[in-house]
Amino acid sequence: MTPTSKTSRTQLLLRQTRIHFPRLEEAQVKITAIEKGGSDRKFYRVICSPEQTLILVKYNLEREENRHYVRIAEFLAEYKICAPTIYFHDAAEGLIWIEDLGKADLWSYRGESWLVRRAFYESALDEIVKLHCVDETAARAIQESLPAEFDAALYRWEQNYFFENCLHRFFGVEKEQLSELLALPALGQIAEQLAARPRVLVHRDFQSQNIIIRNGQACLIDFQGMRPGLAEYDIASLLFDPYVTFSRPECEELLGHYESKREAAGQPVAADFHETFRLCGIQRLMQALGAYGFLGLVKGNKTFLDYIPSAVTSLRSLVGEIDNLEGLRAVLDRVR
Repeated sequence: MTPTSKTSRTQLLLRQTRIHFPRLEEAQVKITAIEKGGSDRKFYRVICSPEQTLILVKYNLEREENRHYVRIAEFLAEYKICAPTIYFHDAAEGLIWIEDLGKADLWSYRGESWLVRRAFYESALDEIVKLHCVDETAARAIQESLPAEFDAALYRWEQNYFFENCLHRFFGVEKEQLSELLALPALGQIAEQLAARPRVLVHRDFQSQNIIIRNGQACLIDFQGMRPGLAEYDIASLLFDPYVTFSRPECEELLGHYESKREAAGQPVAADFHETFRLCGIQRLMQALGAYGFLGLVKGNKTFLDYIPSAVTSLRSLVGEIDNLEGLRAVLDRVR
């Protein structure tokens, strides 16, 4: 996009903001673009005054999940799960004006001491427990506004996404070998095993850059991918986050906190929680690595490629704990 077209876009968004917020007519409103991840949505900070800002989201009308963002936000508010307040939604233009929670996401605290980080991560887990414990009736009521639930086909898609965009596209593993890996019975068994478990509502992308910290309180953003799935998938997304490094004791502390909160909510985790957590870790890392390869090499956002080594290291470790995945482990060793 040229500087002229960027200016025209900003001026259009400014006019639309004034239409829906007439009291800003006399204010010196400024709009600045926010660079955010690999989303197809565009984010802008609307600066109304030094004390008041809004976030403006421009979404792709062709992607169905973007249309449900507002409904999901209202659902989260109903269950007192901290998320941005919706101020106005222009469905015809694909524009949403929402509360500005600030710039301090969990990722921005990655260099702080564990004492500081632990409190923020525990706050994030407190919020996700509320989502995981939403009753079945409410979960069914919103399901029509959510993307497809996690099933065996979706888990297999994640595996293939990893093989295609990370192992093949990034590391150059030959297609013939990828076909052999994808045919490993153990991978199909993981997909079937996870799909057979009872589902709850999950965020789907519960990682450090999608959790804002405001006044010490964690708030969820980028939740338009929410759907029925496994709670362990969300926890794996947070604790195997390639953007942040945890020690084993730190990981165990947070797992213990989550388990105690589930117990207190009257919905304790299953006896095989830790085993399912590891399997979900494999799935989530495959999904993330596939996304990094796709976004970095197809979409041209090469920043994502920087996170491939840490994600591969975590995936290699988890795969080594699962029987009958020696072939995949050998490939991960070779691309080290």
